[in-house]
Amino acid sequence: MTAPYIQALAHDGAHRFSKQTAQSPTLLKGFGVEGDAHAGVTVKHRSRVAHDPSQPNLRQLHLLHSEIFEDLAPQGFALKPGDIGENVTTRGLDLLGLGTGTRLCLGTEAVLEITGLRNPCAQLDHFQAGLMAAMLGRDAAGGFIRKSGVMAIVLQGGVLRLGNPIIVIPPAGPHRPLLPV
Repeated sequence: MTAPYIQALAHDGAHRFSKQTAQSPTLLKGFGVEGDAHAGVTVKHRSRVAHDPSQPNLRQLHLLHSEIFEDLAPQGFALKPGDIGENVTTRGLDLLGLGTGTRLCLGTEAVLEITGLRNPCAQLDHFQAGLMAAMLGRDAAGGFIRKSGVMAIVLQGGVLRLGNPIIVIPPAGPHRPLLPV
């Protein structure tokens, strides 16, 4: 198996569903991707701002595993990096299996902390009909499996580049499964 790496990068200064691919965006500590509409110390997601704009932004960065594109293709979904709003598309890393508080070192500078799962929303169906259901599954116990990536905060900023390696640092203590944030 190949060591995990950054396959694609994206950001967008407007609140659109999809993000534009980028070559080397800058992460800002405690803020997110420089110039991205979802970056900030407090929540930027429109529904969360409407509920309580003072909430801390646990969704500064959205990461998605590129393997999901291959999983969805046989079902007729043609997705590419940035399409569902992710900032970092990874390869070779089981993002959904990470625990809350896991740190990811991206390249030589940036450090993230995983805060939870992205909860699939109806906007997925506006992008491609049936995509929301395809991004959900059930485990053996009947619980939901959310496949639309993970959210993170930026602990240490830096410039990201395509192909940067990703180093995983598990949190101390027992594994805490990811929950939607």
